[in-house]
Amino acid sequence: MLRGLGLIDLRSIQRDSLLRWMLAFPVLIGLVIRWGLPPAAAWLESRFEIAVEPYLLLLGSLIVMATPMIYGSVIGFLLLDQRDDRTLSALQVTPLSSQGYFAYRIGLPMLLSLPMTVLALRLSGLPPIGLGREFVTAAIAAPLAPAFALFLGSFAGNKVQGFALMKAAGVINWPPLLAWFVDPPWQWAFGLCPTYWPAKVYWDLAAGSASWLPLLFGTLYLAALNLWLLRRFERVTRR
Repeated sequence: MLRGLGLIDLRSIQRDSLLRWMLAFPVLIGLVIRWGLPPAAAWLESRFEIAVEPYLLLLGSLIVMATPMIYGSVIGFLLLDQRDDRTLSALQVTPLSSQGYFAYRIGLPMLLSLPMTVLALRLSGLPPIGLGREFVTAAIAAPLAPAFALFLGSFAGNKVQGFALMKAAGVINWPPLLAWFVDPPWQWAFGLCPTYWPAKVYWDLAAGSASWLPLLFGTLYLAALNLWLLRRFERVTRR
């Protein structure tokens, strides 16, 4: 499965310059923050007397949320290509089971986003919270990747619509940023937004006050979301 589907995906990515750039985008985000934040912070402090340091965790949470969404978008575009090319229909008559195919499609973006989230956090130069805690945060955020891939594959009719949906779906990163300024327990109302849970875990781990509740709720919520999107995608592919 890895040899067959992996080679197909690699060839598709090599043919598409947008997908190639998207694979490197989390690294670019980390480097932009690392090199661009110090002069920007100095300018804001000298010009407007705004201290950036209290809001550094917001930048870190943006990396945590955006990285799996980027890799989910890459896989989502591949799903749209394969759906348009009738590749998914052809796979149904091969020895590869549908369960194996969907396991690959869900597992691949998670495996990509997990190390890349940690790498982007490390490259950003933001205050580190510890390698183990960063991996825990990345693991909680990883299910966002297949969710985003299945979202594009289920609701977009083609790559043009997929690109528009990808841009529009960026708004789900705003509620967690607003939640930063809301005190508990009202902050939990933002939990309806799936990106809230990885951001919340990141903030708690950075503050050294980690609770098992965000970990549990976030895991269950994202698992349920992926299951619903997977079933919808299966219905779409059978049409």
